[in-house]
Amino acid sequence: MTYVSENFLRDSVNKFSTDVVTWAYKYIVKPNFVFNHTPDVAHDQMIEFCKTTRHIAPLMWAIRGFLDYTDPVLETNVMGINFTNPFGLSAGLDKDCEMPILLDHIGFGFETVGSTTARPCDGNPRPWFHRLPEYDSMMVHVGLANKGSDVVIEKVEDAWRSARYMQMSVSIARSNDALCGDIAEGIDDYCISMERAAGRSAMIEVNISCPNTTAGEPFNESPENLDKLFTALDKIDRPQPVLVKMPLNKSWAEFRELCDVLAEHNVQGLTIANLQKDRTGLEIPRDWLGGLSGGPCTLDSEAMIRKTYAEYGDRFAIAGVGGVFTPEQAYRKIRAGSSLIMFITALMYRGPQTITVLKRGLADLLKQDGFAHVSDAVGVDA
Repeated sequence: MTYVSENFLRDSVNKFSTDVVTWAYKYIVKPNFVFNHTPDVAHDQMIEFCKTTRHIAPLMWAIRGFLDYTDPVLETNVMGINFTNPFGLSAGLDKDCEMPILLDHIGFGFETVGSTTARPCDGNPRPWFHRLPEYDSMMVHVGLANKGSDVVIEKVEDAWRSARYMQMSVSIARSNDALCGDIAEGIDDYCISMERAAGRSAMIEVNISCPNTTAGEPFNESPENLDKLFTALDKIDRPQPVLVKMPLNKSWAEFRELCDVLAEHNVQGLTIANLQKDRTGLEIPRDWLGGLSGGPCTLDSEAMIRKTYAEYGDRFAIAGVGGVFTPEQAYRKIRAGSSLIMFITALMYRGPQTITVLKRGLADLLKQDGFAHVSDAVGVDA
């Protein structure tokens, strides 16, 4: 592999192209094609754009050639998987696996599709999103809308097998519909999706913390229920590592109880963390339902990552998510203990070139501090 960072001409073109796209998104695309629509409409249009453009080979070539920044300092191995860089798309945006080709060409290290569920789900009543630009945030109330894990996981496998460099993960959750029953039913629901996902992606994420469902969050509110769930999941043979998507709004004592349970099971990593529920100090209409993404998660997720790494760094790999808009914010999560970094909200507020900005900026920060590889910086502040 030839690296952009090691070729003066390619490096200069990449930097110039990124600056141009950053300017164009801020002053042309965002005000005239994104923010002039409701966030629900803008979201649907973005998915359609990805579905259409993935078939335009010259466009994919141009995106790869001008925006995909590569540097050996960013390469890493986490849970036995090789990544060209530690940045990934978090679950919650590409629910039905429509974006991998574009994300692969623009330079993501991995993508987490979903969350997907055993049964197809329509999701909650619209609107699903509200913008909060003053907080760099979105109010999210989708409710796990997806086509069902039988359909979605097949697409994930196809994307994983055909990707240039990007790894693929699939997030599985409990179905959100009128058929939800007791704890046993919920466990069976997870097991169906786990069996479908076994061996068909680089990673599996088990989402136990979706805040927008009719069944609630019984598997993170009770260590006993969590133990029952993973006792059942452990019986399913799967070759790929499993991460658990954790809740953000727990005391450290409560969070540690969940970690202690997971440490006794076939779990290799933790995704820290899901949406922010605490609206303290934020001016948000009371009738806006859902959890907060982006800015309101930044500091709380970083603090939880640091505590988790300090106590469980030898047991779990950590994928940090929540309020990553700048290379400095990503770097702080890495130094706190994250081996992988995920984001979504920055794509809407900053633009698709955000992945390039983050990679280039992180590479510079690592080199300034004398790190040869990103893995060397993981947890140094914990």
